[in-house]
Amino acid sequence: MPARIALLGNGQALDTGAVPRLPQEEFQQVLADAVTAGARVSAYYGQSLPGTPQAVLVTAVLANDAQGRLGVLATVAGDSLPSLAEECPSLQLFERELAEQFGVVPRGHPWPKPVRFEHPLGGRAARAPASSEDRPAPRATIPGDTPFFQVAGEEVHEVAVGPVHAGIIEPGHFRFQCHGEHVFHLEISLGYQHRAIERMLLGGPGRRTAQLVETIAGDTAVGHGVAAARAQEGLAGIEAPPRGAALRAVALELERLANHVGDLGALAGDVSYLPTASFCGALRADYLNALAELCGNRFGRGLVVPGGVRADLPADAAARLADRLSATLEKVEEAAGLFFRSPSVRNRTDGTGILGPETAVLVGMVGPAARASGLAVDVRRSHPFAPYGPSPFPVVTASTGDVFARASVRLEEARASARLVDGWLRALPPGPVRAALPALARDRLVVSLVEGWRGELCHAVTTGGDGRFVRYKVVDASFHDWMGLQLALRGEQISDFPLCNKSFNLSYCGHDL
Repeated sequence: MPARIALLGNGQALDTGAVPRLPQEEFQQVLADAVTAGARVSAYYGQSLPGTPQAVLVTAVLANDAQGRLGVLATVAGDSLPSLAEECPSLQLFERELAEQFGVVPRGHPWPKPVRFEHPLGGRAARAPASSEDRPAPRATIPGDTPFFQVAGEEVHEVAVGPVHAGIIEPGHFRFQCHGEHVFHLEISLGYQHRAIERMLLGGPGRRTAQLVETIAGDTAVGHGVAAARAQEGLAGIEAPPRGAALRAVALELERLANHVGDLGALAGDVSYLPTASFCGALRADYLNALAELCGNRFGRGLVVPGGVRADLPADAAARLADRLSATLEKVEEAAGLFFRSPSVRNRTDGTGILGPETAVLVGMVGPAARASGLAVDVRRSHPFAPYGPSPFPVVTASTGDVFARASVRLEEARASARLVDGWLRALPPGPVRAALPALARDRLVVSLVEGWRGELCHAVTTGGDGRFVRYKVVDASFHDWMGLQLALRGEQISDFPLCNKSFNLSYCGHDL
């Protein structure tokens, strides 16, 4: 990375004074050059500056996967910043979020729509653009109340789906521009699940911090819990003891197993292949029950705390759990084998919803969806923490970028997670599971990355002069990947949308926070 970027490790705290504050033009150039050279944008966010209400500190967090390092740089913005969305498409959603939260208008952004329809964090309304040539962000007071892109032409029609859906799922609005069954364009409007999590985390850590981060995305309670705990540990200058770190990793991989196996069953259900749908739906419960054995909650809530984990697992119980999970994996192999060998399944999954590697890189994809398009992006290998290191972590990838690839990556990752869990359970390190958490350091910035089951989770946390949170930025994997789903639908049949949607299986509330 360029010299004008401060480098730090995953979970390593940095004095806020050591973060370079560059002039706007230099900030934009350094950021664009780094992304062009292969760095990923893990976070890009604003922060109010005390005593200067008209100024916003804009911080960019870049991940250099080849070097295993994170880079941080910042600038001070007023009403606006030049948009980098066309040059670096992975920044387009971050720029829209910055405009919505702090009123920093991205000049020249191609489509600066609201992200969550939230009130500005910076305490000021979004402002008008600096010149009449810049398109203002569409104003809206409720989710969905905003202009949508439209395609004109003979027999072109529009299909609106949601936000209320036929089932117990979260709300989101999908707007298709179609010609018959053929999809020209899909636009997704979210924000219905916005709960102001980042705002509520300010002033922490406190008694509610752990509960709040576990509700960022309920099916990723362990992932976000680990990210938050490691951020606080970095700010306090401690690490979880080896046994506690191992139990955290067991829970993290069980969460991955439960969701990957459940998704395989759901994909089978979407193509009406009931044997795999029924088996995997039941087998998912085995992994959720294993999480409950660790902490009493089937979604792992309450297990992870700063300094380690809340409860230990005796050696005999760990061995019995490992034996049961081995038997579960054998059943998963059988159920998944039926799915992947079925000609009718392959007819629906092969070549459906293709997302090429070049597009996946441009929009900043992460997680299984990115790996199905050939991108070897996995925090467990590029930015590891105990007990994932020090040997290189095997990253599962596929090349076709279609529904079949996204399903096969899930199965291969489930196999890898099962091996990890078995090894850790059978050889848990001795010692305590939790260390005391000292007071957090003052005026520090820490970036905590965790590979959740959907992909990279980023918690960027800044403390003030009293050691309390003055900015808590969360980026869930879904924030990166919703655009990928939109692009994967171009040129597809609208009847294949449920299948494509489930192959990504992104979080509404994780995006909406």
